[in-house]
Amino acid sequence: MNSMFPNKRIQSMIGKKVHIEMKGEKSVLEGILRSVDDYLNLHMSAVNELQDGERKRLLGSVVVRGNNVVLINPMKE
Repeated sequence: MNSMFPNKRIQSMIGKKVHIEMKGEKSVLEGILRSVDDYLNLHMSAVNELQDGERKRLLGSVVVRGNNVVLINPMKE
């Protein structure tokens, strides 16, 4: 069993490319995780919005509220 807190796991991804899935959204976000706070709010840069695996638009710098996040996946560099 992994006793690591989700927050510590996510903090270990800072500076890396991540894939974010959000509640009720058909699109996903991919970008570089810049920071995370105690509420798991995420600041990301170089963010692309993808739908059905296709890039829809470049969003740039984005803040995502933690309570909207369903899944955070590190991506292969």
